[in-house]
Amino acid sequence: MPQNLPPFPARSLPPCGQTRREFLWETGMGFTGTALAGLLAADGFFTPKTLAGEVGAPSLSPRQPHFPARAKSVIFLFMYGGVSQVDTFDPKPELTRLHGHPIPNLDSDPLFKVRNPGTLLGSTRKFTPSGQSGVPVCDMFPHVAGCIDDIAVIRSMYADSFAHGGGLLQMNTGFLRQGFPSVGSWLTYGLGSENQNLPGYVVLLDHRGGPIAGPPNWGSGFMPASFQGTQFRTSGPPIIDLAPPEGMSAARQREQLDLLGTLNRKHAQARPSESELQARIGTYELAFRMQSEAPEAVDLTQESDATQKLYGLDDPSTEKFARRCLTARRLVERGVRFVQVYSGGGHSETTWDAHGDVDKNHELHCKETDKPIAGLIRDLATRGLLDETLIVWTGEFGRTPTAQNGKGRDHSPRGFSAWMAGGGVKGGQTIGATDDFGFAAVDNKVHIHDLHATILHLMGIDHTLLTYFHSGRDYRLTDVEGRVVREVVA
Repeated sequence: MPQNLPPFPARSLPPCGQTRREFLWETGMGFTGTALAGLLAADGFFTPKTLAGEVGAPSLSPRQPHFPARAKSVIFLFMYGGVSQVDTFDPKPELTRLHGHPIPNLDSDPLFKVRNPGTLLGSTRKFTPSGQSGVPVCDMFPHVAGCIDDIAVIRSMYADSFAHGGGLLQMNTGFLRQGFPSVGSWLTYGLGSENQNLPGYVVLLDHRGGPIAGPPNWGSGFMPASFQGTQFRTSGPPIIDLAPPEGMSAARQREQLDLLGTLNRKHAQARPSESELQARIGTYELAFRMQSEAPEAVDLTQESDATQKLYGLDDPSTEKFARRCLTARRLVERGVRFVQVYSGGGHSETTWDAHGDVDKNHELHCKETDKPIAGLIRDLATRGLLDETLIVWTGEFGRTPTAQNGKGRDHSPRGFSAWMAGGGVKGGQTIGATDDFGFAAVDNKVHIHDLHATILHLMGIDHTLLTYFHSGRDYRLTDVEGRVVREVVA
């Protein structure tokens, strides 16, 4: 090192300002401003663009929406397998007229350029204008038809996948591949839950099994595990091993949890980025609180005979799905933010996947779900809960207007139907349209991102502002697309 260097030149001003007052301002007022910003944010003064990942165990306490919400909770009715739009909510007289013929103008219209489309399969269903609105509904949904004035049917849905796995994931998470948070996870992340003794997000699977890809359909993806869906059963204990061992007192269990929590927190101090451990600590505490409230929440014997019959619990053909719908009402009534109810489990004919005989398949599943769904709508309305509960009905995609295996229909994401009812929805209307044969959406097309944006909007969330920073970028449920379907909003 060189020796005898000249001294640094004297500064004409102090390094932190010209006066003691400026020094105190620059070093102290920043901390005061940070504290003030924190207090204002806690009072909802700011509208946050990003709800950043939280330090410590993620909180499920209620949070303020971006703007006044129309709905407080969501019941998502998922018809796994793909419902045929032309046999349920989208009548096509031209399809029936040209039954057995190829699709006209197949070569001239690029929209219809598909490989081996087959011949047209006309629907055998009878459609009747229903309610005061006169929206046509097929004869397989007589009870739902009686509630059509509360329902907005979107006839112009479209998706990006022909396969069940990708279609399920996209409808549930917005993406075709695994690893992304589901709709329920986004809502509990953004809004929390109004009941700290129950999960904010509950999943009720079909009695015949779960969907393809399984838990990633209700997982939290890259978010903390606290925001994932919790599977409930509708008979027996709602969660396996929820009850404490025989002979275990509440005081003894509390002591064990306190010790376990101390050890886990000590372990977590050296691993602050492991959200799974933080979530597990919170899960133990939630499970302890759930032991008293969860069994009561799914105890349907507390309901009157009239209510049970309204849903169809007295009919073996509807009893299973009726239990799930009635349980969903009891959960949202107790402050659960998001409940997803599946119809169809396993694969093939035990779902809505009607490759062999669309009439036989849909007659079965419509019979199972029609009365329970109508019962859910009417029950929520009677209790004053319909205005604050958003009901969403959809599958992962629709089905082709052409025949497969003689009487069946293949998958089709190009155009299908979904509907919404309840919180903030303008019922008694149809939105958008498919072509004359129900092949593809052609008017006011609604992508899955648009459906998700609309769900968030009705819950008081701007879908462009609800983000989560992961892997170098801000992610959101609607990715970089999505628009609110304004026609749905009352």
